[in-house]
Amino acid sequence: MIGRILGAVIGSRIDRRDGSGGVKGAITGALLAGGMRRMGPLGLALGAAYMGKKALDQRRFNKRGY
Repeated sequence: MIGRILGAVIGSRIDRRDGSGGVKGAITGALLAGGMRRMGPLGLALGAAYMGKKALDQRRFNKRGY
């Protein structure tokens, strides 16, 4: 339950960056949180790799000063 709520909140915040309301991101985040949980350790590894890639891209973007 808490995982779905957190997934929805994170998805909503990500979706708001592009200017839309965030509802689509909230639904997507909730569904992906459940899917990642069902995938077990592989899902955890894929999620961590995705978040690491996003953090690295954000860091590179901030260093360039755009």
